[in-house]
Amino acid sequence: MATKKSSSKVVARRQPNPRARSAEIKAELAARGVVKPNMSRPARRGQSRVIVLVGTRKGAFLFESDTTRQTWKMAGPHFPGWAVLHMALDQRSGSPGTLFAALYHEVYGANIHRSTDLGATWTMADGPAFAPEAGDKLKRLWRVDPGHAARPNEVWAGGDPGCLFKSEDGGQTWQPVPGLNAHPTRANWFPGAGGLMVHSILPHPTNPDRLYVAISVAGVFRSDDGGVTWTPKNKNTHACFLPEGQQWPDYGQCVHHLVMSPTQPDWLFQQNHCGVYRSRDAGESWTSIAPGLPAHFGFPMGILPGQDQTIFVTPEVSDEFRYMPNGALAVYRSRDGGDQWERLTRGLPREGAYLNVLREGLATDACRPGGVYVGTSTGQLFHSRNEGNTWSLLADFLPPVHSVAVAVVA
Repeated sequence: MATKKSSSKVVARRQPNPRARSAEIKAELAARGVVKPNMSRPARRGQSRVIVLVGTRKGAFLFESDTTRQTWKMAGPHFPGWAVLHMALDQRSGSPGTLFAALYHEVYGANIHRSTDLGATWTMADGPAFAPEAGDKLKRLWRVDPGHAARPNEVWAGGDPGCLFKSEDGGQTWQPVPGLNAHPTRANWFPGAGGLMVHSILPHPTNPDRLYVAISVAGVFRSDDGGVTWTPKNKNTHACFLPEGQQWPDYGQCVHHLVMSPTQPDWLFQQNHCGVYRSRDAGESWTSIAPGLPAHFGFPMGILPGQDQTIFVTPEVSDEFRYMPNGALAVYRSRDGGDQWERLTRGLPREGAYLNVLREGLATDACRPGGVYVGTSTGQLFHSRNEGNTWSLLADFLPPVHSVAVAVVA
């Protein structure tokens, strides 16, 4: 036992008891209805690995496990002090692939970094940026996504102010996409609370010329010629914030997140500012699937790979009160594309959870059964290894979580 002399007396310094502290934390989490995280061992070499990419207000964190997803190893923070708004792992050229991170700093602005060794080293890309004569300035990058498999060097990035960029050399250099950035409807786009941003980018898996984006506040747009021209696709989606008589426009909706069915690519699903919607005709029309949810407002939406219409949302009280209903974190799942919803709460905090989940804060993996991951504005990362039936706390005390993405690496 360590001692310290004080005058002529010997004073014993009491050492903390790690077991007792561990028991205190476990009891506290249990009282909140949360399963204690287990991060003792990484995945074994030679096995497939699940890598969870978490972007936060103060850096990026990578969590790695084998496909059992029972124990995790954390790496990071990468880019400490920078906001990481999105991350994506491009495996079109093989494993482990190229890791992209979209960064933002209040002083230094926005940029994209690339890594070909899962974050051991990083290189900053040349751009994205507008030409000086364009008169626009890139404020933030909200999304970076690999393009179609038939075009392995194609990468897309979306940002604020309502802009799309394209790379044809694997994300090393970038060019603006004028067909969207100078769209004829652009004069009527306007920023939401988070800005005016392109935040969802969905290449069609079989048609390399088809691509969707979602813009807040402008709506869903589709290109059928590789991004040269764009058409709004918002029929029957509500713009509840517009004046009476103008709430069902061709464009001007506030989409919060857009996903595509992995097996039926003409099926699309969106969490909107004013509802939750489904399209089964490539965006030509939309149907409300909000009935059965406690609220129409929310930000993220996820869909399980390999399943045509198993979707997840996290409803919030309203656009005015952006937190979980009754202070209980709940994920809602539909197995039939939104006709019926199930409330999933086992292992999630049942009270005192006045938090929210941002638009990129929910992701799924390609394991069987599928995994679901939810990052919160208060720095928790929850995960389910059984498609949402039960949940565990994967990490706590992170900075506020901006984004979650998942990749399975051979």
